[in-house]
Amino acid sequence: MGLRECSKRNCAVLWYDKPAENWNEALPVGNGRIGGMVYGTIGCEQIQVNEESVWYGGPMDRNNPSAREKLPVIQGLIKEGRIHEAERLCKQALGGTPFGMRIYQTLGDVFVDYDLGRDITVDDVAEYERGLDVANALSYTHFKLDGTVYDREIFMSAPDDVCVMHLTAKGKHRMNLEVTQSRHHIYEYSEKASGDSIVLGGNLGRDGLDYAMMCRAASPDGRIEVIGESITVYDATEVFLYWSALTTYRVHVDCADGQDEGLVKKDALRDALARKLDKAAATDYGELTKRHIADYRAYFDRVSLELCTDADMDVADRTTDRCLKEMETGSINLGLEQLYFNFGRYLLISCSRPGTLPATLQGLWNKDMEAPWDAKFTININTEMNYWLAESCDLGACHLPLFDLLKRMLPNGRRTARVMYGCRGFVAHHNTDIWGDTAPQDLWIPGSFWVMGGAWLCTHIWTHYEYTRDIGFLREMFPIMREAAQFFLDFCIEHEIDGNTYLCTCPSVSPENTFILPNGEQGANSIGVTMDNQILRDLFTQCNRAAAVLGVSDDLDRQIAEACARLIPTRIGSDGRILEWCEEYVEKEPGHRHISHLYALHPSDQITKDGTPELAAAAQRTLQKRLEGGGGHTGWSRAWIMNHYAKLWDGEKAYENFRQLLIRSTLPNLFDNHPPFQIDGNFGSTAAMVEMLVQSNADRTVLLPALPKAWENGKITGVRVRGDARMDIAWKNGILEKAQICSGCDGMRRFVYKGKCAERMLKKGSWTEITFL
Repeated sequence: MGLRECSKRNCAVLWYDKPAENWNEALPVGNGRIGGMVYGTIGCEQIQVNEESVWYGGPMDRNNPSAREKLPVIQGLIKEGRIHEAERLCKQALGGTPFGMRIYQTLGDVFVDYDLGRDITVDDVAEYERGLDVANALSYTHFKLDGTVYDREIFMSAPDDVCVMHLTAKGKHRMNLEVTQSRHHIYEYSEKASGDSIVLGGNLGRDGLDYAMMCRAASPDGRIEVIGESITVYDATEVFLYWSALTTYRVHVDCADGQDEGLVKKDALRDALARKLDKAAATDYGELTKRHIADYRAYFDRVSLELCTDADMDVADRTTDRCLKEMETGSINLGLEQLYFNFGRYLLISCSRPGTLPATLQGLWNKDMEAPWDAKFTININTEMNYWLAESCDLGACHLPLFDLLKRMLPNGRRTARVMYGCRGFVAHHNTDIWGDTAPQDLWIPGSFWVMGGAWLCTHIWTHYEYTRDIGFLREMFPIMREAAQFFLDFCIEHEIDGNTYLCTCPSVSPENTFILPNGEQGANSIGVTMDNQILRDLFTQCNRAAAVLGVSDDLDRQIAEACARLIPTRIGSDGRILEWCEEYVEKEPGHRHISHLYALHPSDQITKDGTPELAAAAQRTLQKRLEGGGGHTGWSRAWIMNHYAKLWDGEKAYENFRQLLIRSTLPNLFDNHPPFQIDGNFGSTAAMVEMLVQSNADRTVLLPALPKAWENGKITGVRVRGDARMDIAWKNGILEKAQICSGCDGMRRFVYKGKCAERMLKKGSWTEITFL
């Protein structure tokens, strides 16, 4: 049975009955390092391609030399309530020089023209279908035209580090193809590489990387010729195309004295690509496919979610975009919801692998030279959200690129801390790039001068350790956590509230939000904003816990503990909501997309339904007010709200927001829509689906905490929980039917289900069934 027939039988295939009309309808493929968006066009296939390190320009030192001198002045103005003056000086003295860091760019496009002699539309063909099988990471296109059946299969292989395209024509006609590469006319050469290959490349600006992409053709029965900058294939029933791309980010080049550096780099990239493609072309297509699928499924098959039976799989009988559209009328499509979960895991496996760069604001996929928000790493929520599903979905290895980025940021963050703030340790603001830039990005008052980016990223270190119990990893990353904490020991100032003196960040913003002062003046910078306190409480506590695990007890450890005790606690305002700022300010946007003051609810567990009920109730009122003000209008914000309601054990509210995300913030190809496309919403909502079914922290594991009525029957297998364990959970008619756990270490664990508790002694490597009396 072929791939197209298999697509009718599972909830792991996106499929459509017409070609993509734009990028938001194209389907993503990727191996972590290279990626593509497949359009499925009939007469001329288009694959927009990316390579992870195609960032314009080289590393820069953008630290503002005026910052250290002016910081006390800014802090003084804020303490005096002269917010406008302080923020004007922030732009001048704290803004990066220049104000922007490097940007992630498209690599270009690959076109495969079938030379059909006329424009062909979907109305001219029969049996048109294109799709993406996320269980096997394969894209396909199928149609019949003039007595000939045309098929294409495309995948990005991680084991062989190439894109493989298999094209066939069965019937009356043969294929006559022209294959070209382009990069918006912004490249330095496009030429013949060999008798069956073409190469395109250039440079990414002053001090930037060199890049190249190469395509090679092979055919068992056709004739191949390279003419100019294109490959022409004549009279073929079967064609294989092999494509890959590289930059000098990963290809080291040594130039001898007197050599032309540009030419040496060009030759080095060309040779490296030729070796990749030669190796792939020398391997049987079936073997390439087998290796690719085995490698991919080693990740994908670890976790499985089942929400519907085969008989309920509307998604197999109706196109994905139609299923999505039908949700607007109130229909429930459990098959689509299950597919969405699978798609989220597919995306992370496809854009973040060990040894690659981490997922950007758009993952790996970006069609623009100047993308929205530069497609960088936005570390005031978006990059962090990208990895919320990593541990619970047993994709901890996909989390590793984030920690590699932290290592690259470390020396830059030390310099930023010292030069701009006169502090020890390491700091980063609300963005970073391929080079680990840590200086402020933009001159945007509500967002730029926020010093918590590195601190938030460091909390992921402890999260990874909690799920894996990998002491070697913790020992390696522990110094970075401590340097992030050390910065705040120097940076924080004392501030009195209600007769108590606290340590506070200043200047401090609640990311991207704005308040209104009693005199009507608007501002964003303040002292000791709630989110800052919550992140620091996690960072400081995790540093102390990590020190205990590693047997470290020193002055710095004690200083961190003392500082943690002096942070402002999460407080409730007069209206019963969590305070967002140190003072009870009026929000300029009651429905703002960021809900930063609920960091303590999620991703943290400082607020829990069963541990801090008063704060949980205040968090619920905070969410209600945000939504009443129009909140959740961006995809990633709606995903965050899903997680919040899951943590509040409100399955109906979590599910309602999941449906709204699908209806209002999901593109035809299931990409999340900010708008425009941002991948964080895909990852955040996938993570929330897990949180609705199982939650864990150091104290307990909660089963089915936010199960909605719509998910009446189902099961999830292989899901990870904290403490190096995995669980299988099944339910029927909304009631827990079976739960079992396999732990990677011995120890006692407490489980909670609908107010009932059960404790079990777990033995390493053994499955234990959990029952409640």
